[in-house]
Amino acid sequence: MAITIERLRQTFSEGGAQEIYREIKSEGNFLGFARQYVFEGDCMVARSALWGLTKANVDELSELQVILNELIDLAMRTENPTVRRLTLNIIERLKMDEEDLRTDFLDFCLEHMISIKEYPGIQAVCMKLAYRMCAFYPELMGELKRTIEGMDMSFYTPAVKGLRNKILMGKLIDKWMKKK
Repeated sequence: MAITIERLRQTFSEGGAQEIYREIKSEGNFLGFARQYVFEGDCMVARSALWGLTKANVDELSELQVILNELIDLAMRTENPTVRRLTLNIIERLKMDEEDLRTDFLDFCLEHMISIKEYPGIQAVCMKLAYRMCAFYPELMGELKRTIEGMDMSFYTPAVKGLRNKILMGKLIDKWMKKK
């Protein structure tokens, strides 16, 4: 079955996301698919497209490296929490170098990782991304650690608490940093 806007607009299951992924993989065009559907104004289409893309491995997702800034813009501007979470999860799996640091995105991540109104999945991935961006600059890493030390942990889930503790204990190792 061909991937169409109408098909992506449908609500589907984990199995449906896997199906979408297999079709993208067979066509071998992750970038073309992302450009065609991820930035679609219809949140249902974008959500389904992103969900399918999250099934890809890191090598397959590396095709999306050229649209990193567009993905960051989408994550920061969307009001749909599912689109935001899925986009952030894809961004987290892409390579980030020092020259990719965007202060607006760092500020966004710092704000959303501590926001008690934010969904836990978004809090956690924002914390990971903030860590990755701050790792390039010791002064920013100090600011990040002070920020997460000041979090009142009674408002957060065990996953966010665990990630916070890993950062504070210096046990969070970025897979991209190890490759350098």
